[in-house]
Amino acid sequence: MDADRLHTLGQFLKTARTKLTPDAAGFTGGGRRRTPGLRREEVAQLAGVSTTWYTWLEQGRNIQVSALVLERIATALQLNTTDRGYLFTMALRQATSIFSETPPVIDPTLQRILDYLCPCPAFIADRRCDIIGWNKAASIIFGDIGPFSREDRNIVWLSFMKPEVREMVVNWEDFAKDFLTIFRNYQGQYHGDPWYDEFIEHCGQINPMFKQLWQRSELPAVPKTLREINHPNAGSMRFELTSFQVYARADLRCCVYTPIPDTETEAKLEQLLIAVS
Repeated sequence: MDADRLHTLGQFLKTARTKLTPDAAGFTGGGRRRTPGLRREEVAQLAGVSTTWYTWLEQGRNIQVSALVLERIATALQLNTTDRGYLFTMALRQATSIFSETPPVIDPTLQRILDYLCPCPAFIADRRCDIIGWNKAASIIFGDIGPFSREDRNIVWLSFMKPEVREMVVNWEDFAKDFLTIFRNYQGQYHGDPWYDEFIEHCGQINPMFKQLWQRSELPAVPKTLREINHPNAGSMRFELTSFQVYARADLRCCVYTPIPDTETEAKLEQLLIAVS
């Protein structure tokens, strides 16, 4: 498992290096290059480390890494806040706990909050992005979640494997990338859990688009806030997305889709809720 973590870290660094142009990093007048991005020796120069040491890090070798050096590498690669956190988590081997295969259950208070949020679609997902709590409005958007299997309740799985979700979400790729960002952060935080690697491999085998987007690592720092749904019964509905961790439960995240004012979205939701009540 440690070898897998180091390999993942090396691939992340390589991707970040190839995405950064020489001009943006301050290397001008170098002419055309056979491969995109910076060379390893250029990253090493910017970070103040030896080329050999940085090469070993990118190759996934088990070497000593300090927070100070990681900060210099993050600065050299011009990583955003999310990617810096991922780099530190993967490189410093944060301690992991014993991982339970039993999905968490939200308490009645959290469920009441979700219910009170209607007509705003809202759900709570765990650290694996499995939906463990939702309200009726969320079922209108994502389908009747109750009978779903645990795999089908995974929001990443839903995004890529359910054609009806892909067809309904306008700008679907942005939607999928947002949840991949959240998922990748959890993978770094809980890198001792073998489930993540198994799930990523499973999704990549079934859906080439998942594999393509995951390997690109071109993921946003934070989820976009505007969402448009082309509902099969109500037509276009527009929302503002709010996503946050549940207080005192860092392994749970709440997502709320608030109807945008001066649109017909809220009225359409209320009509759909009446129809299913």
